[in-house]
Amino acid sequence: MLRVLAVDDEKPLLEELLYLLRSDPRVRSAEGASDATEALRRVTRALESGPDGADAIDVVFLDIHMAGLTGLDIARLLAGFARPPLIVFVTAHEGFAVQAFDLKAVDYVLKPVRPERLAEAVRRACAQLGRSEESPAGMPSGDAPAAGGPAVPAPRRPVAEVTVADRASDQIAVELGGVTRFVAIADISYVEAQGDYARLHTDEGSHLVRIPVSTLEERWAARGFVRIHRRHLVALARIDELRLEAGTTSVRVGTAELQVSRRHARELRDLLMRHATG
Repeated sequence: MLRVLAVDDEKPLLEELLYLLRSDPRVRSAEGASDATEALRRVTRALESGPDGADAIDVVFLDIHMAGLTGLDIARLLAGFARPPLIVFVTAHEGFAVQAFDLKAVDYVLKPVRPERLAEAVRRACAQLGRSEESPAGMPSGDAPAAGGPAVPAPRRPVAEVTVADRASDQIAVELGGVTRFVAIADISYVEAQGDYARLHTDEGSHLVRIPVSTLEERWAARGFVRIHRRHLVALARIDELRLEAGTTSVRVGTAELQVSRRHARELRDLLMRHATG
């Protein structure tokens, strides 16, 4: 079971987060801190007490925008310790997900916090720590032990299946501000790699999803998406221009100009020719 510290400088939000965490049977204890100074003091005390000490902390659920040090600042400081607690960011802002990933966060939960989404973050923390899980009431768990036998961890699902599930074969689910909406794959012009995340670009804007571009490349190949660079996956039908200048190749997709790597240039030219004549 997890020992948790929740950090948020807005008292009502902190109380709600603590209520949800304490309602989860996989959480042994959940304490709160209302600012960065208090959070660092508690974590330091926890590290001094050791993993089996009375003040030990397994996971810190951390807001990003706070007075003084931000949640990202706190995470960077904690990363300097030999055995820091796991970090789960809980924030109203989508735009810091890549930085959170760089800091090896276990999860990135958007406000307003939904109980089922927070339960998923707890599951991930348990899995990373190798703890056995006892599911919240009404929520199935793959980690329940067989009668008379030891607990057997359930196979980890690919991150794409955990956080980005296709409602139907022609849509992909994205989460924004705690609300899940569905984006038609046909509306996506290109995909940009951002670590283990991918940013989906449409005519209306962009959406960050926790799924590697390599997974989307495999999944959407039959839909005409082609890899043109280690950072970019493009819908072939959305390419407006192919440019060859000074030995470099690029494509224009709407208002965006994207570089094509040398290893992909010849294949892309062939695909565009077949697309144009077919």
